Amino acid sequence: MKILRKDLLDLRSLNAGQVQSLLDLSLVALQGGLPRDALQGRVVALAFFEPSTRTCTSFELAARRLGAEVLRFDVARSSVQKGESLLDTARTLEAMGADALVLRHSASGAPHFVARYVRCSVVNAGDGMHEHPTQGLLDLLTVREVKGRIEGLKVVILGDILHSRVARSTAYGLGLLGARVVLCGPATLLPSSLDIPNAVWTTRVEEALEDADVVMPLRMQVERAAAAFVPSLGEFARLYALTPERLRRTRPDAIVMHPGPMNLGVEITPEVAYGPRSVILRQVTHGVAVRMAVLYDLLRHPTVHPELRPVAQRLPAGVS
Repeated sequence: MKILRKDLLDLRSLNAGQVQSLLDLSLVALQGGLPRDALQGRVVALAFFEPSTRTCTSFELAARRLGAEVLRFDVARSSVQKGESLLDTARTLEAMGADALVLRHSASGAPHFVARYVRCSVVNAGDGMHEHPTQGLLDLLTVREVKGRIEGLKVVILGDILHSRVARSTAYGLGLLGARVVLCGPATLLPSSLDIPNAVWTTRVEEALEDADVVMPLRMQVERAAAAFVPSLGEFARLYALTPERLRRTRPDAIVMHPGPMNLGVEITPEVAYGPRSVILRQVTHGVAVRMAVLYDLLRHPTVHPELRPVAQRLPAGVS
């Protein structure tokens, strides 16, 4: 049975059953249970308007492992540099035969906007400071596989919450499935409001880490001017970096995660990042499986969204 409709734009629009089903399908992919020719004849276009190593590469691997063709869109050498709009770019890729568009963009809501005007499936690979749904799913899969469950666990997400689309997707998914989520960071890096089930907020890192089952530090997003929200990166590291000493406050079997890329010595020390409790590379492995599951579900039996807007309809003022 199909889990998603036409697109995967965020986790907030999914219910607990859909998230669990995607995790179950990801486990099948992880164990090699999805047919390697399942998407033969399908075309997956990767349009990354922001840099990416893990997400872009794992989507490409996922598509190829299912037999799909991959179209890599090079933004730097494209007509975007001549003024082509995001929508025109998306429609051009669709006209070339793309069945799915994997889109990363600096503008929050960009994938949602594009999905309203194209017939191909759109997968949000990270939009501004909004969401990163496949990262959220792979984080959930990692917790479930390593800890055996999600419900009832105490999960601490630490650092630059304000600018993190990962924090929003992962925290929401964890809360939806019954984890106790603690969002911890400097007051200047905590959002004023964020509707996440079972979540609490604190600026006290030692208190947050007490008896935690999972800890996930976040990268300080310098490209979004996050460094301007703290006195200095050195001061942030002194007060909030995940160090061996701070890790000892967690449960003895607690695991350490990180969405990458890591700023070693800022939000996490090398001893913790590469220590025995780290499952960071396992997250990367799970990322391929999750993206295989998403593409498989969307493209194996594609469905046209009934609310798709006609191309001739005038766009909102100022939007292109």
